Amino acid sequence: MDQRRAVSAQVASKYRALRGRKARAQLLDQVVALTKYDRHYAAWVLRHLGKTRLVRAADGSMVKLVVGRRNRRRPTARPRIYDEQVRRALLYLWDCFDQMCGKRLAVLVPQMLPLLLKHNKLKKTDAAYEKLQYVSAATIDRLLKPERARRRLKGIAHTKPSTALKNSVPVVISSELRTPEPGHYQIDLVGHDGGNPNGHFAFTLTAVELYSGWVEPRSLLNRAHRWSKEAIEKVKQRSPVPVKSLHSDNDSSFLNEPLQRWCAQQSILFRRARPYHSNDTCYVEQKNYNIVRQAVGYARYETEEEVALLARLYEKLRLLINFFYPSMKLLDKKRIKGGRIHKRYDKPKTPAVRLLECSAVAPSIKRQLRKQLRTLDPLVLKRQISAIQGRLLKLVRSKNIKVLYPGPSYPEARERMRERLFAAR
Repeated sequence: MDQRRAVSAQVASKYRALRGRKARAQLLDQVVALTKYDRHYAAWVLRHLGKTRLVRAADGSMVKLVVGRRNRRRPTARPRIYDEQVRRALLYLWDCFDQMCGKRLAVLVPQMLPLLLKHNKLKKTDAAYEKLQYVSAATIDRLLKPERARRRLKGIAHTKPSTALKNSVPVVISSELRTPEPGHYQIDLVGHDGGNPNGHFAFTLTAVELYSGWVEPRSLLNRAHRWSKEAIEKVKQRSPVPVKSLHSDNDSSFLNEPLQRWCAQQSILFRRARPYHSNDTCYVEQKNYNIVRQAVGYARYETEEEVALLARLYEKLRLLINFFYPSMKLLDKKRIKGGRIHKRYDKPKTPAVRLLECSAVAPSIKRQLRKQLRTLDPLVLKRQISAIQGRLLKLVRSKNIKVLYPGPSYPEARERMRERLFAAR
């Protein structure tokens, strides 16, 4: 714009001095070619350059502008459509459904409005009620961006690679994961060490069905083989579709003889990822944070009481996620010009809906899913989950741990470890 103004300032006096329509038209053509102005606008600028004009602003006031100069921005009084009341309502729904992204939440919000009315969380007379019916995903993300940044969490990994049985377990990379039918699961372990990876602490086994996104979290007292095998057996029992294959990383909790023998007896194909390639198990890796970490944080859980509470929490959480939380499924991706990758997703759907729409799922399973869906209330489930989270928090605070979400450099844990080492010496 500064260059355009400079060109207009140099030509304006010459344009006004010319006599004759043809001469002015020729000079005007040159200005339009240089500035890319509309022809009528360019002629108006050249005629009125340097003159003061009064322009009516959006609020009705008159603003004094000088043609051809950088003027202060016109005041705008356009009212905000999505005000603070809408933001507070979205924040409540966002908290109720575990801080999911805008694209998923935009699908869920219109469906949850009747339940909000039923539980007296919203009124039809509120202005926010009508606005929430057509709020877009981009608007949701924009309104919740400051709160999302404030609650961001960080953690560490606990995978210990196993050297046994690797040659007998086939390797499958992420690009080879094709799931035309349900029944193929990815599994992984999440540690709850509270920032101190020493000693005894609980784990969570996360299992994700690749076709529908069905999630089965299970709590473990520790990473011993017996607990991992028992958790996978429970996943098989609670899965709505028969388990056909398991895909894990190179953790020794999965690559061991008892679990491999059990998979062979159950006719379950077991496959593993490449070492140090976490993207090979990308589907379950993202659930480790979006579901487990957001539900129980990074606190240290080590007692049997805490593990039992985790199990109760996951029983409610799996129903809420699988029946009410929409997720987007990657359909295809291709590399385009410039080295970028273009990804195409389907519309957000819940895992239960994907199974109901799948022709490979037996009608008896679909009837059972519909029957179970009619008995569930997402807000009641969320209230029960919050109560269990409160009890977990109370147990953690009773151990005099000052932070709920410590990172890997937790200073108090290091200091206690150092004191134990000196005492042993």
